Amino acid sequence: MKRTRILTPEQVARILDRMAYEVLERNRGGKGLVVFGILQKGVAVAEALSTRLAQIEGRDFPVNALDVRPFRDDRPPEAEVEDRSRLHIDTITDRHVLLVDDVLFTGRTVRAALDALLRWGRPRSVQLAVLIDRGHREFPIRADYVGRTVPTKYQERIVVVPEEGLAVYVEEA
Repeated sequence: MKRTRILTPEQVARILDRMAYEVLERNRGGKGLVVFGILQKGVAVAEALSTRLAQIEGRDFPVNALDVRPFRDDRPPEAEVEDRSRLHIDTITDRHVLLVDDVLFTGRTVRAALDALLRWGRPRSVQLAVLIDRGHREFPIRADYVGRTVPTKYQERIVVVPEEGLAVYVEEA
């Protein structure tokens, strides 16, 4: 399988800086903002974005980890899945939720994430931030904050590698 790097850690850092300013501008400095990363790699992107938000605003934005596996539509109904979500809050009611993932593809993961989020209340708003938008939607979902749009073939994969400073690769099938 051929793997080609399309974003270096330095490029990703600049992208996340821009996204952080966009988030803070839209959310008036982040008051009432709650950050959720979708397990696994969405949490790594959320933590990096949260670090930048904190550097700019001078206060912490703790990252909550959201496990969407129990809510996926491709999971057999009889399959038991332990929820590995980790939260720093009790409720999201009346809060602005920033949902973060590494790659937006069909929209199915985000759909499951919305179902998972609503267990903790009724948010004032949910905003979606993704490092990479690769198209090919199967659901009417779009991101509010996009790091980079990368047109791909359906059978290709986009891989974000947290161990390499969130470097981004395209893998050909």
